[in-house]
Amino acid sequence: MTTAPTTYEVHGRSVARHEASIQAGNQTIPIDALWGAAESSALPGPADLLASALAACMLKNLERSGALIPFSYESAEIDVRARRQDAPPKFVEFEYEIRLVTNEDERRVEMLHRNLSHYGTVYNTLAAVADVHGTIVVVKPSAEI
Repeated sequence: MTTAPTTYEVHGRSVARHEASIQAGNQTIPIDALWGAAESSALPGPADLLASALAACMLKNLERSGALIPFSYESAEIDVRARRQDAPPKFVEFEYEIRLVTNEDERRVEMLHRNLSHYGTVYNTLAAVADVHGTIVVVKPSAEI
């Protein structure tokens, strides 16, 4: 028995040569949709949002894996770098580094990393069309004084 695919919906809006935004969940996210502007708007553009989706996917899957394995951690941070080419325009690489504060041993961290790549929906979608890879750097929790 197969289940129906989950559906996600967002709403975008722009005013010509002015602002643009995306409505996702109950949040409005201002975005940079200007073309050829003299100055950068400092707002996230489509590439930033795509890299953010990968980061969000991995952080959410970290929570999921933490509950399923179980895997104990205090906190996590992730940096994602997306690399694109111009001709034809497409992303060719997504590289990430996760810094994970945990006392778990190396074998369990490796198992967690496999789970993050195996069960991540955004991860797997991007990996089908680009090189997605990265590392987990373990940071031991600081001893309480």
